Amino acid sequence: MKIEKYAAIDIGSNAIRTLIANVVTNENGNVFFSKNALVRVPIRLGEDTFTSGNISKENIKRMLRAMKAFKLLMKVHSVVDFNAYATSALREANNRTHVVELIKEKTGIKIEMIDGEKEAKLISSLNLFQGINKQSNFLYVDVGGGSTEFSLFKNGNRVIEKSFKIGTVRLLNNMVSDLLWDEVKKWIVDKTKDLEKLSILGTGGNINKIHKMTQTKEGKPITSATLHLLYEKMSLLTYNERIINYELNPDRADVILPASKIYLRAMQWSNTSKIFVPKIGLPDGMIEELYRSKNK
Repeated sequence: MKIEKYAAIDIGSNAIRTLIANVVTNENGNVFFSKNALVRVPIRLGEDTFTSGNISKENIKRMLRAMKAFKLLMKVHSVVDFNAYATSALREANNRTHVVELIKEKTGIKIEMIDGEKEAKLISSLNLFQGINKQSNFLYVDVGGGSTEFSLFKNGNRVIEKSFKIGTVRLLNNMVSDLLWDEVKKWIVDKTKDLEKLSILGTGGNINKIHKMTQTKEGKPITSATLHLLYEKMSLLTYNERIINYELNPDRADVILPASKIYLRAMQWSNTSKIFVPKIGLPDGMIEELYRSKNK
């Protein structure tokens, strides 16, 4: 049996994460992926880009510190290889080239900026259906800080995907127009109106946290009624009260409300009542992609 470690650095709009995973190849040549360590740092690049157009000097400094720490962590773990992807916040920043070149110079980490379509494909290429009947139809929804990725699955096969610039950080800064909401609604309604037995697959830090907060059993879906009740309760609380009452991290306590809103609207427009939460995300897809590219 062969065991190697691979890593992925996900530079998002609300936080930067690094995932270190075990890649196990058994005696029959079968490959298995499992999480070994996950570190998340609350550097909210989206608040810079979506309001001023540039990553601030302070957040550039914080990014450099984070990347140096990730590099040391990967060295301690004897990581074989890694990749680093940035999504909408860094991709849309006017000073993105400076930031990418600086990090490459100071840390040796090369950052690749990817669009929403690639992000959706990376995540939806994973085994999203572990413990779920994949013969049903699913609307996959991944809510991020800068964008939300949608994919439609029919009998376990992805047939279409779409990315919209509706994310939690954009919503917090009132940067999502009614026109854009209408576009999302039209897309969801048009693509799902003729599908039976439709459920939602939800990924991302917020829906994982919601799954835990609602005390939904592992492998069981969150119902629309349960999510709506939680949303109403949280809406009545102040930011500080949400941190205390629900034991939320400060950078989660504000974005969890707009994230819930996106999921609730997706459920309403697709006429679904269940969200399954496979608890995987972009870093998992990045690691599988990296491994496959090195072992074609």
